[in-house]
Amino acid sequence: MDGASAFAQLLPLILIFAIMYFLLIRPQQKRVKEHQKMVEALRRGDQVVTQGGLIGKVTKVKEDNELEVELAEGVRVRVVRNTVAQVLSKTEPSNS
Repeated sequence: MDGASAFAQLLPLILIFAIMYFLLIRPQQKRVKEHQKMVEALRRGDQVVTQGGLIGKVTKVKEDNELEVELAEGVRVRVVRNTVAQVLSKTEPSNS
């Protein structure tokens, strides 16, 4: 009987953990994977929004986790890829 009562006391904790996993942890992991795919698919000409709220067009994609983004004509900044929050418009891949 002691083993059954110990299990009965642990059951609510196990259920709480399972609920937390399915409501919080799993959706967060899915969002992280989607964001990583979006960041990896960035290309020259995409219009992006950074986490700081800056909107610009990608002018150069560098290999060392950086992008060059043009905020206004002649104003270019270097941005870390992971700080891109959203892609507003994608460019079509060129045939050449």
